[in-house]
Order: sequence, then C-alpha cells, then structure tokens
Amino acid sequence: MTTPNRVTVERDGHVLLIGINRPEKRNAFDLATIDQLGAAYETLGTDDSLRVGVLFGHGDHFSAGLDLTEVGPAVAEKGPEQIAGSFRFDPFAVWRPPVPKPVVMAVSGIAFTLSIELALAADIVIASKSVRFRQLEIGRGIMPFGGATLRAPAKLGWGNAMRFLLTAEEFGADTAHRIGLVQEVVEPGQHVTRAKELAHLIAKQAPLGVRATLENARVSESQGQQAAMAHLKAQLPKLMASDDAVEGMTSFIERREAVFKGS
Repeated sequence: MTTPNRVTVERDGHVLLIGINRPEKRNAFDLATIDQLGAAYETLGTDDSLRVGVLFGHGDHFSAGLDLTEVGPAVAEKGPEQIAGSFRFDPFAVWRPPVPKPVVMAVSGIAFTLSIELALAADIVIASKSVRFRQLEIGRGIMPFGGATLRAPAKLGWGNAMRFLLTAEEFGADTAHRIGLVQEVVEPGQHVTRAKELAHLIAKQAPLGVRATLENARVSESQGQQAAMAHLKAQLPKLMASDDAVEGMTSFIERREAVFKGS
C-alpha cells in the first residue's frame, strides 16, 4: 500500500516549499511524515538550483506534535534518533547535520512540541497571530528530545526556556516574539505569504555568501567565536575569488541589481 503524501514539495524558483500535509490529524507527525520531511530537506540540501526552504503546515494548524501511538514505541525501542528520519540532514538538527541552506518557517494555529523544536532549528520564523505554542512533554511523563532542551536556553534565555519547558503551559505569538522564538508576527492567513517573501529575498542574494554566512554563524553557536574566526578566515578568500563576488562589485559600479549564479 502506498503511503499518502504526508509532506508536499513544490519548487518556486530557487525556493523549495515544504508543507506538512496531514490536516485531518492536525498535522501530527507519524513515522511516514518524519521520513518524508527528511527527504524534502535532502532535496533542499543537495540540489544546487535550490537556495532556501519554506516550511509550513497545510490547513489551520502547523502541527499538534508527534503521533505518539506510532512514534512512541519506535522511540522507546530504537532511541530518539527516530525523529530524524533516514536521510542525510536532520530537520531538527540534533541527531544528524542540519540542512546547509536557510529555512524560513511559517506557523499558525496549534504548534505544539516538535513544532517549537523545528522553529528552534529554523533560521527565521514567521508566526500568525493565531499561533498557540506548547511544549507539553513533561505533562506526558517524558521530556523533549528534538532539541528544545539543547537550544532554547541559549536562544531564548534560561528563564524564558524554563518557563515553557517546565510548566507545559501554552503561550501565544506575542510571547513567542518577545522571547525570540519567532521573528515576525503577521495577521492570520498571511504567515506563509510573508515567509515566501523573505525566502525569495534571501534567494536573490549570492548563494555562496548565504551558505558561508549561515555556516559561520552555526560554527560560532556550536563551537564558539574562536572557531568561527578561524572558519571565517578560511572561507572569505574563496568568496572574494568567486564569480558572484565579481558580479556583486560589477552590479554596484553599474548601479543595477546583481544576478548571482552561485559560482
């Protein structure tokens, strides 16, 4: 029996639109959804014509979280790595390397548990005013295992992280924006449109520069500033010698918009 498309993939120029597609279950992640999301990230990460990803949920809600009736036993038997799927890049960027290109995430409605962890792993998050966040694992007798305990204290501040990790209370768009979980709040129904706008703006920039900037920031976050400085020193000469750098300077002199090719 063929598994339904739990995740849709659509090319929009240099942008890959990735949609969680299980609205009848509030986009709860079963094993098939996890694997298909990994496949979409694999496409984004390995296809040179793609420069940015947009992650969103079909229907009114981003996701109610894991479908624990199916995923729970698999995790209990084989470990938390099961939520990373079987592909090269981990959408949660915990159990395997992150996708090497930017991801803009759009959230609305219910965005529980792994939704927050995907947001913490994304690079920019746009939220509808309707969004409802909740990290409720401790209320189910377990703990988060998709990156919340690893990233939230550093990204959101210790107190903010503990406030939602240890209480399992729901919070909305304004609180999420205040603590830095989301970067912009928009009117209901506009979150995907705004995410696409930002993704296309990123896609217009020099691809090599975007990837090097993202990678350098990640090195700084995970290994510290000294490692990031060494990485920067190694990467910058390559960028300066690229065709895109020549195009950037030429377009500046000619007072026109640059057209980058990623070489």
